[in-house]
Amino acid sequence: MKIDPDSTADFSAQIAKAIRDAIVSGDLIVDQRLPSEAELAEQFDVSRPTVREALKRLAAQSLIRTQRGATGGAFVNRLRFEEAYDQQVTTSTLLLSMNSVSFDVACEARYALERACGALAAERRTPDQLATMRAEIHRQSQPGLTDEAFCASDVTLHRALVDGASNKVLSYQLAGAVEAMQPLMNMITFTARSRERIVALHTDLANALEAKDAGKIDQTLVELEAYTRELAHSVVTARAERKREGVALHAQSTPKKESRPA
Repeated sequence: MKIDPDSTADFSAQIAKAIRDAIVSGDLIVDQRLPSEAELAEQFDVSRPTVREALKRLAAQSLIRTQRGATGGAFVNRLRFEEAYDQQVTTSTLLLSMNSVSFDVACEARYALERACGALAAERRTPDQLATMRAEIHRQSQPGLTDEAFCASDVTLHRALVDGASNKVLSYQLAGAVEAMQPLMNMITFTARSRERIVALHTDLANALEAKDAGKIDQTLVELEAYTRELAHSVVTARAERKREGVALHAQSTPKKESRPA
């Protein structure tokens, strides 16, 4: 493992990448102890604080774990899909919010990915996953439920559908779609949506899942996407109308300057 002294990337980032690449390639295997900080510093010809920073980067990605004591040190960690969900959600949320992804693009991506799970979920869903969806539908029907709690329940229900596909790779990939895109979409549409209609569509979804009807699952997700887009467009239109009314009202209330005779 080497670093490039002429690279623009700082040394700690290069060291972290070199170790990460060694883990990915299999040169460093799960539970293998990494060389000590002093040994790594000598190997890369850098200071120990630089090595320490590189190890912090790797630990933040759950690629290594540290243990104290005589037999301690840094060890290659076995990264599990479940442990990577939070990173996927955080990254997806930042990408969407910082790069101004349009609502339609996010909505299209989210439902295309979720529909890909529908047929698999029809075949593989467990009683527990179906029970989770039924419980969330009951929760969403409660008249005193706050908007925040309704949105959280919405995410939990769709997460259960995705996990019903019993495919860890799909569940991981859709962590960003369901748990990042969906809350952002809810923030835009929650003021306009009919809870009764959402509950009815969610009930159709659960019924189709219970009946193992892949076609009905797909159809219901198509209807949910269409309703979500409709809500977003109505909210955007209403905001634009309020803005025009505000501008017109401001213009009417601003006194005109009297022209002076020449």
